[in-house]
Amino acid sequence: MPEKIQRSDEEWRELLSPEQFNVTRCAGTERAFTGEYWDNHENGTYECVCCEADLFNSNTKFDSGTGWPSFSESIDEESIEERVDKGFFGSRTEILCASCDAHLGHVFPDGPPPTGQRYCMNSAALNFRPDND
Repeated sequence: MPEKIQRSDEEWRELLSPEQFNVTRCAGTERAFTGEYWDNHENGTYECVCCEADLFNSNTKFDSGTGWPSFSESIDEESIEERVDKGFFGSRTEILCASCDAHLGHVFPDGPPPTGQRYCMNSAALNFRPDND
């Protein structure tokens, strides 16, 4: 694994929109059904908005009905990290970009087979790179 990308809050603020900064650097959450990618059905790769690391492939995206982009698994085990989040909603599993520690969302054990996982991500934490067909 390469060395972590580290920047000051000031540097992140220069690179990100206010909503992207709030979600990725302050563990915020966008409102359901408002993000750019919750209803995206194109083929491609979802990458970290902060560092452009590949995180999720569109072939693992599914409609969870929650209003956030949801995936059944990450691109690979090393692209994301998990952390226990004991915030306002009790104990959940937070998902972070392994390259830059950006907050992406949370994972829940109510996804489709074969993984049974629902990676519930914030659109504001992602960029989408369409496949070149």
